[in-house]
Amino acid sequence: NEKCGVFGCFNVQKASHTCYYGMVGLQHRGQEGGGMVTGELSATGNRSRFHLHRGLGLVTDIFTPDDIASLPGTSAIGHTRYSTAGGKTQLEGFQPFCVRYRIGNLALAHNGNLSNFHELRTFFEQHGVLLQSTVDSELFLHLISHSKRRSQLDQIFDAMTQAEGAFSCVIMTETSLVAVRDPNGFRPPCIGRVPGGGG
Repeated sequence: NEKCGVFGCFNVQKASHTCYYGMVGLQHRGQEGGGMVTGELSATGNRSRFHLHRGLGLVTDIFTPDDIASLPGTSAIGHTRYSTAGGKTQLEGFQPFCVRYRIGNLALAHNGNLSNFHELRTFFEQHGVLLQSTVDSELFLHLISHSKRRSQLDQIFDAMTQAEGAFSCVIMTETSLVAVRDPNGFRPPCIGRVPGGGG
């Protein structure tokens, strides 16, 4: 069992198309379902809008040509699901997760397991945090949003220092794409460059 597949692309035209084919290439890592988040600049150009689509089944079943067309933007992250935590058919636990908090939009796709899942979940429950799923990946978002750091990137890095286990993540903000692995490198991501792409 290969576990989940995560994919991200940044500063490429028709990012949803690139992400779709990346997810098809990672289909062997998860066949239960998947999803994609894309980011595009708003009409005023000062704020990025995120678009989300998730579903059950194979990538080719989840995304029709119309679905891909409804995901505009120059950045995207995708996820193919093989469940190790949370339900197999609970769509609220499917990734990527996409939220808006005090600093802006944030999307996250995660592969692996958090060994301190129960400790973190108990902490957030005792502090009145509303949890929408039983998936450990959701806890990354709460670690980021509760960080006392000022910049969004510093909040992401701060959150990752509190996560224990074997994992990799792609995190999309309005201005960047961040790839993260656990400190021991048990789940290392692969980073590449698209010809003609900007990053």
